[in-house]
Amino acid sequence: LLCCDWTDYDRTVALVASKVAAGERAAPPFMFLNMADSPEQQMQCARTFSRDRHSASIDPLWRGGRYRHAKIRVGYLSADFRHHPMAYLMVGLFERHDRSCFETTAFSFGPDPQDEFRKRLEGAFDRFIDVRTKRDGELAQLVREHEIDIAIDLMGYTNNGRPGILAFRPAPIQVNYIGFAGTLGADYIDYIIADRFVIPVASRRFYAEHVAYLPDTYWPTDATPTIAEAAPTRSELGLPETGFVFCCFNQSHKIAPGIFATWMRLLRQVDGSVLWLVEDDVDAARHLRQEAERHGVAATRLVFAPRVALTQYLARLPLADLLLDTLPFNAHTTASDALWAGVPVVTCAGSSFAARVAGSLLRAVGLPELITDKMADYEALALKLARDPRMLAQVRAKLERNRQRCPLFDTDRFRRHVESAYQTMWERHQRGEPPSDFAVAPIDG
Repeated sequence: LLCCDWTDYDRTVALVASKVAAGERAAPPFMFLNMADSPEQQMQCARTFSRDRHSASIDPLWRGGRYRHAKIRVGYLSADFRHHPMAYLMVGLFERHDRSCFETTAFSFGPDPQDEFRKRLEGAFDRFIDVRTKRDGELAQLVREHEIDIAIDLMGYTNNGRPGILAFRPAPIQVNYIGFAGTLGADYIDYIIADRFVIPVASRRFYAEHVAYLPDTYWPTDATPTIAEAAPTRSELGLPETGFVFCCFNQSHKIAPGIFATWMRLLRQVDGSVLWLVEDDVDAARHLRQEAERHGVAATRLVFAPRVALTQYLARLPLADLLLDTLPFNAHTTASDALWAGVPVVTCAGSSFAARVAGSLLRAVGLPELITDKMADYEALALKLARDPRMLAQVRAKLERNRQRCPLFDTDRFRRHVESAYQTMWERHQRGEPPSDFAVAPIDG
């Protein structure tokens, strides 16, 4: 998946899925998000992984008491308080928390780059603690000693995540949020923060956590990212000056054979068009060029872009005409970035959480017409936008208007919704009630 070598792809995916369904240790949950658009199978995978690697402690650190703090103590746990998509998305929320009601602590078990963005993150919390040297049990004990009311795992089963910390039950309320697009399958996680699009009613039973439904979207944004003033030209980046530029800046493991075949059909039908991708892995780029040739598309029509700093990345994004989403693992941060930069996104919403994130973003920015639920419709819509400059211009103009007034990029509105969710979790706990699904009412004004 990482290097886009799709030899025996269908057979291998079917084999892994069958083993997951049987409860075997066949795949880590994060990579399985790429293989199955089935929330049921993803829950089975997460449960198997949790029981095998991160089973609940038989001696929990928190044993049922209720803290009586003047403010609700919220602890955020992550290895990614640095130049990382999670930090870019969440920093606005961290900075805007209502300090009259909430006391926030960051438990950072990742690297410290000692740069300006790290300093911004450190200043966004009431307390920022570097815990890289502590083992899971020691870190859990620290969370307990700080009497954190709500502990929020911002990573789940992503790279460098440490879900074993919350297995010690160091806090009365434990939450899965933003890092992992699905259930953690662990009974010691009380809530998952979501919205009614990413977890529709029909899929609710496939989440081990109780669901805290936010209005608008569960997705956080910081509406203050800067864009480099010196925007590059298309020719400087190897793009055609006049041809249509489809793009997808997702990591290579999200590109599956079926979606790639759709992209190649689009290139064949739109003369002079190219597909703009990010180059994270030279083998992936080589394999994708070979696949393009097998689909009758010249390898030169795939243009690969190197990774650059966020300000430069946002500056070059508007050179694309349309972002093509992936399935079963959608564009998440890359879709959010594209919409912020004014680039429309066409998505096909699947059944699982990871397959519905782009749809959640499009709804929150007032462009539900770019959400499809069948691959044939996805392809037809992308083709229509590529062939109809007037239609595309109308969509881009609508996006430009909506960026300033729709909920997706209203960081403070989102902050109030999240804080309302935290307040509801805490109030239920203070009343001695068990966790339960609930929906946050939209906050206007």
